[in-house]
Amino acid sequence: MKIMIRKDSAGILTVYVPKKDLEERIVQMDKPDLWGGAVTLSNGWRLELPDLASDTRLPLTVEARRLEG
Repeated sequence: MKIMIRKDSAGILTVYVPKKDLEERIVQMDKPDLWGGAVTLSNGWRLELPDLASDTRLPLTVEARRLEG
């Protein structure tokens, strides 16, 4: 699914899912640099993110995969 990842002025990362009109905070990351691992959203969803360079600029739209469980 296509998602947009943003960082607000306070440094909080959020994910926006356009097809669901859903915006949630990222509350946990498997990897400290965000990319190439899974993230957990505040609503409990887990998404697997693509492998990108750690200095990738935000906001960015990427293809993510929703993980079960």
